[in-house]
Amino acid sequence: MILLDYHNVVIEETLNQPIVNLEPTVLDMTVVDFDGVAYHLSTPESKSVIKFSLIMQCYKELVQWGAQDMLQREYGPYCVPKEDGYDVTLEFDLQKLPEDKSQREELVKKLALIKRNLMAQPFERAFEQQAQFEDEKQPNPTPDLMQIHYRDQEAIYIQAQLDRVTVIFTTLFKEETDRIFGRVFLQEFVDARRRPAIQNAPQVLYSSKEPPLEIRHLPELQNTSENEDIGYVTFVLFPRHFAKGDAYMHSRMRARVQEFLKVLNRAKPEVPNVEKKTITGKTVIRS
Repeated sequence: MILLDYHNVVIEETLNQPIVNLEPTVLDMTVVDFDGVAYHLSTPESKSVIKFSLIMQCYKELVQWGAQDMLQREYGPYCVPKEDGYDVTLEFDLQKLPEDKSQREELVKKLALIKRNLMAQPFERAFEQQAQFEDEKQPNPTPDLMQIHYRDQEAIYIQAQLDRVTVIFTTLFKEETDRIFGRVFLQEFVDARRRPAIQNAPQVLYSSKEPPLEIRHLPELQNTSENEDIGYVTFVLFPRHFAKGDAYMHSRMRARVQEFLKVLNRAKPEVPNVEKKTITGKTVIRS
């Protein structure tokens, strides 16, 4: 079972030596995440000048919700004109990096988190809009239905409402086996709140075929009600869920995966020993 971190481990490990230890190096590598986001690390001009480029399918959508502002805020001194074929390019001259090693370590960590930071922008915008609803001194906002098409035929829909933020993930399982496994794991989100210890966890709804009411009007989701490949996971987040940043779901999902893998392992049939004779009369036992 693979447990994915928030940050890209390959990016962190690759950049630790040149940036943290200030060791010039030769780089020309492409790193691709599970969701198709690609990074290009290179030293095209000098061993002491590293270029870091990124391309992601939903970048233009993220720009609408504050991605460029975040890049300037978090990575501003290193932003340069983008490399051909990429959405973002940063450049690091090893001779001009901070003298404090801990600051360079923090810089590498931020680079490994750049996709997470970009994807967080529509969520932060929704949380801010929901807070504005509760602030009597401010007029109520007109909340955006933010659409992030992060993979082919899969998307995230985020919208603030009067007392909550609704987040909807679409899932695509083309194979029957994938649909069965997917439903088993996704059902854990729904079941999590049934236990007394975590009844304050966010409400989660899972449905297949029929889109939730919040997004049913979207043209791209018309005529999808008969498509068994598509499912929808809806998270209903109240202020208490995102004010402190507590995680409610990940440990439950991992526990369910571990238990399910045990069931699969127990279901493997045992192969009986088969005894055969060769032409010379020797005995061969296959197990």
